[in-house]
Amino acid sequence: MATMTAAQQRAQAKMQYDAFVAACPSRKLLDRISNKWVTLILAALGSGASPEPEAGCAGEPRPMRYSELSRLLAGVSQKMLTQTLRSLERDGLITRSVKPTVPVTVTYELTDLGLSLHQMMRGLKSWAETHMDEVLAHRETYDERDAG
Repeated sequence: MATMTAAQQRAQAKMQYDAFVAACPSRKLLDRISNKWVTLILAALGSGASPEPEAGCAGEPRPMRYSELSRLLAGVSQKMLTQTLRSLERDGLITRSVKPTVPVTVTYELTDLGLSLHQMMRGLKSWAETHMDEVLAHRETYDERDAG
């Protein structure tokens, strides 16, 4: 049997990824990126979103401070935001930059890998906002039918 380099082993493993297979590691990645806070953080960092309602969510990707993200993502706890940012950094989707100012300035920014996922996440957020009325109407119809 021929010896494979590490790069060849990674290439072979990549060809074998199939999320429909229970043991596939891509399932854990799908679990991570399908989280609502991940979706919203990636959408926010990738759109230059502003916590000010009149500013909207359009714009170019830009670094954001922790406090900006916290204000923008209404309802996220400090613990959840911190854990989610750390997991995104670990997966290589964002970078964390620390500037030695007083107080210290910490910013988060999408990596190239994060940018490659950003459009999909922003589209998912947009789809949910656009179709919420339809989904609510279907839920109501279903619940009435089920109760009757």
